[in-house]
Amino acid sequence: MPPFSFRVAVLIVLGLLVFLLIALAVWTRVKAAEIEKRHPPVGEMIDVGGYALHAVHVPRPAGADLPALVFIHGASGNLLDQMTPFRPAFEGRAEMLFIDRPGHGWSQRGGTANETPDGQAAAVARAMELKGISRAIVVGHSFGGAIAASFALNHPEMTAGLVFLAPATHPWPGGVSWYYDLASIPVIGNIFAGTLALPAGLTRLESGSACVFAPNPTPDDYVEATAPALVLRPAAFRFNAIDVANLKPYVTKVSPRYSEIKAPTVIITGDSDSVVLAHIHSEGLARDIEDAKLLWIRNLGHKPDHVTTELAVRAIESVAGLEVDLDAAAMEAEAAIADDNASCP
Repeated sequence: MPPFSFRVAVLIVLGLLVFLLIALAVWTRVKAAEIEKRHPPVGEMIDVGGYALHAVHVPRPAGADLPALVFIHGASGNLLDQMTPFRPAFEGRAEMLFIDRPGHGWSQRGGTANETPDGQAAAVARAMELKGISRAIVVGHSFGGAIAASFALNHPEMTAGLVFLAPATHPWPGGVSWYYDLASIPVIGNIFAGTLALPAGLTRLESGSACVFAPNPTPDDYVEATAPALVLRPAAFRFNAIDVANLKPYVTKVSPRYSEIKAPTVIITGDSDSVVLAHIHSEGLARDIEDAKLLWIRNLGHKPDHVTTELAVRAIESVAGLEVDLDAAAMEAEAAIADDNASCP
């Protein structure tokens, strides 16, 4: 083939690739707008210093028997993931604050400080102050566990207690999924998040949720009720990827300080969690935080917030100082899910 023909062929292929990327970018913008229309903000925007956090604040009821509760969601999530199981459970019993972490859900990202749990914990603390909450029990699921630990380290006077649900808090062997590393890279990450991530992610919403819950079944309305599709929007996808890619170096540096945490602590984890290595993270917290109570639940996956909600409620009550038999509650939770055998597609 003559050289000019080869060059023409290359130019045609490149042109088709550029056209495809442009088409995917346009489709992504349209689909992201549809996702936002389907899952609009449900709370208020709180200016925490140059940027705003989206939050749902439930004021302290007259008959409250618990301190304020602050809920921090995990990676790829938003405040609906914690509000769905816990708001009904504590309505009328406690003041509650559910927060979209910086760059997630409907919250703005803020500065580069929010690329680590320390910055995000500081944002949570500022939101609490602005809502008049001086102290709270902080409940963190998965990635939110690292932020809850950071909160206790950097804002101990505001920490009434800690409940960790399948937390990610310690360095682990290996790295993270390739798409987190790719999406966190400048320029290339923007292109990936703005073209390929959303169409690929939409095909995995149901199956991905099933893998997070397995071996426990995913609630029928989980994807619609908790709106995980919000993380597939380009900016949110990149912020989530940066969070996850930065987590291991962060916890490698900070986890040796967990022994400084003095707040009452309960950790709930499952022996069938395929997302985080419970024997590293949960056992690590139980080892590092003096008098922490670790509840190992057989046949529980990565979602104790949804699967064993009642046990999480008992844990929060215990941290608040109420008389609770946590071991008995753990046995009841195990019995309820003993026969679960949902699989990861």
